[in-house]
Amino acid sequence: MAPAPQEITHARVLKIALPIVLSNATVPILGAVDVGVVGQLGEAAPIGAVALGAIILSTLYWVFGFLRMGTVGMVGQAEGAGDRAEVSALLTRALLIAVAGGVLLIVLQPLLFMAAFALSPATEEVEDLARAYLSIRIWSAPFAIAVFALTGWLVAMERTAGVFWVQLVMNGLNVALDFLFVLGFGWGVEGVAIATVIAEVTGAGLGLYLCRAAFANPAWREWPRIFARARLIKMMLVNVDILIRSLLLMIIFSSFVFLGAQYGDVTLAANEVLIQFMYITAYAMDGFAFAAETLIARAYGRGERARVRRSAIVTGTGAAVLCGVMSAFFALAGPWLIDVMAKAPDVQAEARRYLWWMVAAPLVGCAAWMLDGIFIGATRGRDMRNMMMLSYVIYWAAIFALLPVLGNHGLWAALLISFIARGLTLGSRYPALERAAGA
Repeated sequence: MAPAPQEITHARVLKIALPIVLSNATVPILGAVDVGVVGQLGEAAPIGAVALGAIILSTLYWVFGFLRMGTVGMVGQAEGAGDRAEVSALLTRALLIAVAGGVLLIVLQPLLFMAAFALSPATEEVEDLARAYLSIRIWSAPFAIAVFALTGWLVAMERTAGVFWVQLVMNGLNVALDFLFVLGFGWGVEGVAIATVIAEVTGAGLGLYLCRAAFANPAWREWPRIFARARLIKMMLVNVDILIRSLLLMIIFSSFVFLGAQYGDVTLAANEVLIQFMYITAYAMDGFAFAAETLIARAYGRGERARVRRSAIVTGTGAAVLCGVMSAFFALAGPWLIDVMAKAPDVQAEARRYLWWMVAAPLVGCAAWMLDGIFIGATRGRDMRNMMMLSYVIYWAAIFALLPVLGNHGLWAALLISFIARGLTLGSRYPALERAAGA
């Protein structure tokens, strides 16, 4: 029997959201320290090697991001329905996928790295150092991917403070070991890699400890349940749909960078500075999107349409306020932020020309970001996939129509049009989502 539900309030949403925002804040710090520490070696090649290696692995690991999103929706629904056995079994399934995925990356590493260097060629020195870095870091792949599953389970159980501690410990340990291994022991690029491996293994271990309630239920090792055909198929379908949606979204953002390069180095640099504002907004919005995921999932699991609507309204309200604040902040502080991030006067001037697109971005993107969270919680992966496909087509139509006329302004317009398209198309499917909750 499902437990009596908690009231859905703004305070409850903030309790879920704030730890996610704080944990996200630690992510860019780690990247900056990695680069800063190897920068003390006084050579350019180690910096390039760490940056290239980190991008390659981040991209490979990102493919498994569906584990977090799919786990939130399914675990949250099982918890809402009072099915504690399935709550535990789902974590085991997700961890098995993580381990299998990590082992696969280790086995395929020669082919994967060869393909990556073919797509992103660098000097021989940088590639050699990057290979050394990657050959060490790849061994923590099962643990790094497992963190996605563990994070998803913690979010679904509304234990986002645990997510914060996992990120804080993992990134904090990584930073400390960077200094010890690189500056203390003189291990160079390999030291950065070893530090990250130790941090990722530690983060996964802490995550397992924080998820220990799942292992208190014997269902976590009930193999007939874990490998039940119908449950596995459902998990596979949800995750594959989310993966397709995420790949299309990645192509949109990647194409934005590549298409911007045709307008010259200054415009490319200006676009890169401004897109960081987008990432700041996304990190902040994650808190409310995660809150929507878990609250919608629980309401869906209970089959209570009214609670689905209440969850959407309360989390959406908080997100709308935040997006308004972010937009106003970029309008007022944007020129100062540009000057901090870029010292070249021509890049600063160019970024200011396009700043107003980033002022508009949080406002037009708010619906898309929040509806993503709502649909993840409802495990409506097919809708997310299909609406992303439609938005993807609209984005490219805008690219072909606007770039010849407006240039880089057309590129920014096409990106924001893709946000609007995602919001409108997912919004059109929301009534069906809500009806299904009460079915």
